[in-house]
Amino acid sequence: MEYSRFLDCLAADHDRLRALVETHADAPVPTCPGWTVADLTRHVGEVYLHKAAAMRDGAEPEPWPPKEFADEAPTALLDRAYTALRAEFATRAPEDPAGSWYGPDQSVGFWIRRMAQETVVHRIDAELATGRPVSAVPDDLAVDGVDELLKVFAAYSVAEWGDYFTEILDGSPGRTFLVRAGDDAAWRVRTGPGEFTVTDGAGDGTADVTLSGPPEGVLRSLWNRVGDGGDDGVSVEGAPEAVAELRRCLVEATQ
Repeated sequence: MEYSRFLDCLAADHDRLRALVETHADAPVPTCPGWTVADLTRHVGEVYLHKAAAMRDGAEPEPWPPKEFADEAPTALLDRAYTALRAEFATRAPEDPAGSWYGPDQSVGFWIRRMAQETVVHRIDAELATGRPVSAVPDDLAVDGVDELLKVFAAYSVAEWGDYFTEILDGSPGRTFLVRAGDDAAWRVRTGPGEFTVTDGAGDGTADVTLSGPPEGVLRSLWNRVGDGGDDGVSVEGAPEAVAELRRCLVEATQ
C-alpha cells in the first residue's frame, strides 16, 4: 500500500472511532475484556502520543504514559493526540528515521502503517462495544493487516523474544499453516520449537491448518475481533490443537 493510502485509512477509521466514543463511554468492550469505551479511547490517544514522541525524539519514550495523562478526559486526550500524530506525519517523509520496537524498520513509514492498522482494529472494537454494524475494512488494508500481524508481530517476536513463546512452541511437533485472504493473498507459516516463520504465497504441499476467507474476515479472525455475528465467511480446517497453537502465538505476540 502507498503511504498516502494508509493515511487516508487512518483518517477514516479515526473519524468512525471518534463518532462513537463520546456517547458510549461506559459501554464494555467485549474484545478487550475489562475495558470500557472510555478506556479504549484513552489507550488510542496514549498510543498516538507515544508514536508522535518516537518520531519527534528519535526513540520510543519510556516509561509511558506520563502520569498527567490520567487527569485528561479520554476524548480530549484522543483529540489532542490525533492532532499531534498527524502533525508529525505532515512534517516528515515516510523514509525519515523514527525509533520503533521493530528492528528492521526504523522509519516514519513504519508508524504510518502501524497507526493505520492500530486504528482499524480499535475502531472495530468500538463498533462491537456499542452494538453498531462493523464498517467494512477495505481489502487492501485488511490484506496488509494480516501480513503485518504474521510477519511484524508474530515472526519477529518469536525471533527476538523467544522466551515468551517457550510454553507454546517447545512442545510443537512442527506444523504448517496456510492463510488465505481473498483470491490473491496467501502466506505459509511454519512453527516448531523456537520457530515461527512466514513466507509469501500458498507454496507447495499440504498444511496442517488452512484458514481462508475474505480479507476482512481473515483479519478479524486472526485479531480475535469476530464478535457475535459469526466468522464472516472464514473457514478453518485442521486439528483443534494445531489451530490453538497458531492463535496462542498471535495472542502472545500482540500483548
